[in-house]
Amino acid sequence: MAKKWLSSFKGIPLLITLLWIVGFSAALFFAERSVTAFIGVLFSIIVIYYTNSQKNVKLLLGALVLLVIIPVVAGDNRYYMEVASQVGIYVAMALGLNIVVGFAGLLDMGYVAFFAAGAYAYAIFATSQANEFIPGDIFPLSGEWFWPFLIVGLIVAAIFGILLGLPVLRVKGDYLAIVTLGFGEIIRIIFNNLDKPINITNGPQGLTPIASPELFGIKMNTPFYFYFIVLVVIAFIVLANVRFEHSRLGRAWIAIREDELAAQSMGISLLNTKLTAFAIGASFAGVVGVIFAAKQTFVDPTSFTLMESIGILVMVILGGSGSIPGVVLGAAFVTVLQVQLLKEFSNFLHQLQSAGIIDLPNQLDPSKFQRFIFGLLLILVALYRPNGLIPAKRKKNDIDKIKNSDYNKEPQGILAKISQSK
Repeated sequence: MAKKWLSSFKGIPLLITLLWIVGFSAALFFAERSVTAFIGVLFSIIVIYYTNSQKNVKLLLGALVLLVIIPVVAGDNRYYMEVASQVGIYVAMALGLNIVVGFAGLLDMGYVAFFAAGAYAYAIFATSQANEFIPGDIFPLSGEWFWPFLIVGLIVAAIFGILLGLPVLRVKGDYLAIVTLGFGEIIRIIFNNLDKPINITNGPQGLTPIASPELFGIKMNTPFYFYFIVLVVIAFIVLANVRFEHSRLGRAWIAIREDELAAQSMGISLLNTKLTAFAIGASFAGVVGVIFAAKQTFVDPTSFTLMESIGILVMVILGGSGSIPGVVLGAAFVTVLQVQLLKEFSNFLHQLQSAGIIDLPNQLDPSKFQRFIFGLLLILVALYRPNGLIPAKRKKNDIDKIKNSDYNKEPQGILAKISQSK
């Protein structure tokens, strides 16, 4: 019954989408801290995606929600903008991992290492820490250096991606997951112990205060500004994902994902193609790491644990490996669940407990069941939506059109050379 309904589903009418956006926006405007209204506005992007309308209309509505409605309606509320910017950071991270896992089929369990590389690349020089190993007293750098360090973080993380890719090209599947998991832990331990003999990362004590971004003398140290910074980065990463997916390199990644032996027999270089996937996916994580460090104004090794890598991988698998809108949905859903829903529900139960209505044991605090809920979600998705919430769409070619095209009327390739020699 469900499959029959999905096959007959033609999309959400435009009027219902407009009513959804207006309704939840009004609720968010009049409610000071409404979880339901804020989630409704955030997930209006998914409603727009399924709207039965032209692509330009959907792009216009999406831009209206992200660039106008959320900043205007929720811009004065620091809590809302903090959640929105946090969701954006994990969406960008998941889109970067989607290149490695979704397109190339390389199971990377140490993706957070590239995130850490970008964060520390900026944090070391945006604090006075660099004075420990560089002569002079020229650090910390001002917030205006944040923008060039987005490129620096990209390059540093890409180098880390290549360093990871070189030794793991001979392994795949479960063995690749184990190697990348070890790489992520090695990077975290190095950052944790790199305070001796030369103090570079300040070890477990972390680095603070990290300079906030500045632009034309404006100090961008609030979630409102970081929301727009993250939006620009997400737009760039989404555009890169779309271009790569339909490029020659993207098709090579997909071929390797489906069958390495067949791809290699068709002339695809496994070495170059895999290294490129690792480098590009890692570079996006490096850019997001710089933003994360500037936003938090503090980094330490505990921010880059194995559970962070697993969480980002869950976002990709839950949304739909290889599906750009699916990954965005998976990242937004998991982040909102973790950052807002469980904590708000936990606070609500604590209020009931304080009022003497219920007696809640500490062991049943909902905020402690994040990993349990993630595991349950993965089981349900594996059983009922094995390709993710929004599966990746395969591009279908019209075989009859190709056969009747002008290119098919004349011999091509080796056949053309044989006919010319005669």
